[in-house]
Amino acid sequence: MKEQDSVRSIKGIGEKTEKLLAKLGIFTVGDFLRYYPRDYDEYREPIAVSEAEPGKKAAVFGRITGRVGMSNTGRKTVVTATIKDEKSSLQLIWYNMPFLRNTLQAGGFYIFRGTVVKKGARLIMEHPEIFKREDYEGLLYTLYPIYTLTKGLTNKFMVKTMHQILENREITAEYLPEEYRNHYRLAEYNYALSHNHVPEDKKGLVVGRRRLVFDEFLFFILSVRMMKEKNMESQNTFSIKPVWETEKLIESLPYPLTHAQRRVWNEIETNMTGHTLMSRLVQGDVGSGKTIIAFLSMILAAANGYQAALMVPTEVLARQHYEELCRLVQQQSFPFETVLLTGSQTAKEKRERYEKIAQGKAQLIIGTHALIQEKVIYENLALVITDEQHRFGVNQREDLSKKGVRPHVLVMSATPIPRTLAIILYGDLDISVMDQLPAKRLPIKNCVVDTSYRPTAYRFIEKQVQQGRQVYVICPMVEESEGLEAENVLDYSRKLQEALPGDIRVAYLHGRMKAAEKNEIMEKFADNEIQVLVSTTVIEVGVNVPNATVMMVENAERFGLAQLHQLRGRVGRGEHQSYCIFVQGGKDAETKERLEILVKSNDGFFIAGEDLRLRGPGDLFGIRQSGLLEFRLADIFQDSEILKDASQAAGAILDLDRDLSLPQNERLRSCLLSYARERMEMPGL
Repeated sequence: MKEQDSVRSIKGIGEKTEKLLAKLGIFTVGDFLRYYPRDYDEYREPIAVSEAEPGKKAAVFGRITGRVGMSNTGRKTVVTATIKDEKSSLQLIWYNMPFLRNTLQAGGFYIFRGTVVKKGARLIMEHPEIFKREDYEGLLYTLYPIYTLTKGLTNKFMVKTMHQILENREITAEYLPEEYRNHYRLAEYNYALSHNHVPEDKKGLVVGRRRLVFDEFLFFILSVRMMKEKNMESQNTFSIKPVWETEKLIESLPYPLTHAQRRVWNEIETNMTGHTLMSRLVQGDVGSGKTIIAFLSMILAAANGYQAALMVPTEVLARQHYEELCRLVQQQSFPFETVLLTGSQTAKEKRERYEKIAQGKAQLIIGTHALIQEKVIYENLALVITDEQHRFGVNQREDLSKKGVRPHVLVMSATPIPRTLAIILYGDLDISVMDQLPAKRLPIKNCVVDTSYRPTAYRFIEKQVQQGRQVYVICPMVEESEGLEAENVLDYSRKLQEALPGDIRVAYLHGRMKAAEKNEIMEKFADNEIQVLVSTTVIEVGVNVPNATVMMVENAERFGLAQLHQLRGRVGRGEHQSYCIFVQGGKDAETKERLEILVKSNDGFFIAGEDLRLRGPGDLFGIRQSGLLEFRLADIFQDSEILKDASQAAGAILDLDRDLSLPQNERLRSCLLSYARERMEMPGL
């Protein structure tokens, strides 16, 4: 079985399953191998009934007291049993499994494994796994992989198929020289891959994961640095000089620029009017005022007779930026035409805009990925700005750059990363940090609560909506998923609509919806036709709704601090006081301490630093912290030490062999090219 083979070559996968796997981005055997578990279920020592805690998964031992009951409720068959000790009892419930009435013996000793829930005064475990004592002992301390699923696929299917692939695949030839593996304590690649999917124990998992994370970082850093080699010291072919238009715009703003905004603007202006091309990252906290700096840069290019393009991740955000830039241009009577280009526009609308861009009639261009389509030809593109860089393939800015004669590049990100890590991750860019918020912003009020607070939160949401405000509610999942106890968008939106008065409109949003549907929902929310929006993190980079004053995050423990801070940035954008409610699903003290950092501070860079301090390397049983740059397995906060090692290794490799042309690096170069094409959308290096 070869990595490039279709998933249809795997025994047991037909057309229907092939389509379901495609939803997860799995098309080949190689895609399946690199679809890593999101978590692991550990078979721990069984506990007594009295030790069971609500909200936690546990293996509980005990004898069944009384008879095993069975009843019918509508179309459901319900089997019930009870186990007890001197202090507590636990009720067990199974649905549509009538055969258990004969399988389970009254007075029999079993181990039941599942999540304990408290309903009133009763402790309940629904659909627990059932083990005899000797069978469970064979599973003790083993790790069972849990994969992210889509409706129609089960975790059991994913595990079974992965076993089949690992047993029948071609072994991958090692591509890292032995000296590097020894120096950085790295496992052999095939060992790492199999132990990530089928770990024998925690130690094997940690060792295997370290190698896979190292590889992800190494390939990313090598790609970025080799790209920088090509771009270094590119001459500025554009004749750009400082202009009065930018100063006029700054003076006319209803608020003064912060010192940080002025500093960053001076750095950009110096770059664009200098001898070499600008390649700069502006890293600013949520709400620090990066957009006006982007607009000033575009005006500088246009006033010198050139075109400037701003690419953003969503159509709604593109339209919002377009309307704001049009307003500023009209207010100042600047002679520049602004156009909007998005995927949902009609063919006629696109043709009209293509013509204006190609003829140079449009100087200021704002849009989504539509800006880099083949049909878009620019007349004299001098500046390319990408907003929220990690939302695009790392080299899509290169695709946009190719539309002009190597234009200036400005990358903007609201994801706060400690500077030491940013220098590694954005190695091809100069870095500007915008570390001040505008004085007019009211600090967001934050709290961390448990699920018992929900009724109070719902009353607070109702009150805010009655005052004319709007609300975001974030859930970690789109729909209910096997093996994962967490709130999901579809069920939660129904539950919330029932809990709130009928005149409050609740809608939902998630990443699996079509672009047109997402845009329609976001536009209605922006226009206050929807008062409460239940969403996944798809709104992390979204529309600016100054009227939204409440952000409620369910299962906050399942998100990284950096991501929670990003989500919080959706509120606090208007004149009204804003609030953020972090709902913790369990009662774990360490998790509460971590979330309390968000209560102490609204400073994203402080939070990123604390994230780094609290969740050090090797802490892999939990959540991915950031999702930044969309690594498959690696996490820049959790794996910061591995990131530094990979950076050091990349430097050593390139010092000896700048273009990886030596025979000992032939295999590494081949893997790097595959990675660059697949993960960074780079056709070559």
